[in-house]
Amino acid sequence: MDTVITGLGPRALTASGLEARNLDFSEIPQIDISALYGSDPEARRRVGEAVRIACTQVGFFYITGHQVPPSVIDETFSAAKQFFAQPLSKKIPLDINRSLNMRGYTPLLHENTNIEGKGDLHEGFDIALDIPPDDEDVRAGVFGYGPNQWPEDLPGFREALQAYHQAMLELGGMIFRAFALALELDEEYFQPFITRPMAHMRVLSYPFQEGKVDEQQIGIGPHSDYECFTILRTDEVPALQVLNSQGNWIQAPPIPGAFIVNVGDLMARWTNNYFASTLHRVINASGRERFSIPFFFGPNSQSLIKVLPTCQNPDWPSQYPPIIAGDYIRSRFDQTYQLRQPTTL
Repeated sequence: MDTVITGLGPRALTASGLEARNLDFSEIPQIDISALYGSDPEARRRVGEAVRIACTQVGFFYITGHQVPPSVIDETFSAAKQFFAQPLSKKIPLDINRSLNMRGYTPLLHENTNIEGKGDLHEGFDIALDIPPDDEDVRAGVFGYGPNQWPEDLPGFREALQAYHQAMLELGGMIFRAFALALELDEEYFQPFITRPMAHMRVLSYPFQEGKVDEQQIGIGPHSDYECFTILRTDEVPALQVLNSQGNWIQAPPIPGAFIVNVGDLMARWTNNYFASTLHRVINASGRERFSIPFFFGPNSQSLIKVLPTCQNPDWPSQYPPIIAGDYIRSRFDQTYQLRQPTTL
């Protein structure tokens, strides 16, 4: 039995190999969240209940009925394709190694999401809240806060990514409202935690893999995400696979107009493992390049994360001590990126 090291400890892979089954995707629910934008409390409660079922039974769900303009999505994909099409000499000056807060360009194989793998087959470009160097939190070295790196000669790139990032901040706030409803908390419960959230966004490019694929070197190795949840948008190329409760890898294909949301380790910890943080991976065997935009949403860096009151009782005590959110996420980045690994002589 193989294992994957995650932020919640070792996780078992009860099925090996690179094949994934095409199953009825009623197993990964589709949730229409349009009621969250309305004023009907019962309709909002039903969304929360659907999210509760998805987060406890699957850990992944599709959302429709959001209000993200298609033009914002299309322009970001266009900008990503333009960036990655550049020669390496244009991208390397923005290398993430030049940033103190994990912003900029990641070359092929410089990330190793599954620490037992040989490196991930994708390129990335990362941004988050664009906070100037003279900000009080930045000067104090608060993890996750600081300026982004931007290309100087790629018109429209910065504007497109910033517009998408803002749209995801708004959508992420709505999803946190649904989480509060799902957990029988006041709908506003999480809002004080996300006034300056760790909101890390990536645009990713995956080359396709030909011939025999090395199970230890794929688009992204088996892993669980770090933050509270991820909002993912992909192009039309299927490559995402999710490990279900039976230990089978199943395909999670793109659905036109929908985002894919999955629970991360920090939310599993916050809910005392009531919400499931599910292992997933990416294998691009499509014969063409694949692009995706994950947005990792979590609380303010200095938030103290304690198991929620509705997720513990005398028969089900807290499994996790309190932790500062930024400290937890920093530990996960340190484990993943080669550039953050300690060196020995």
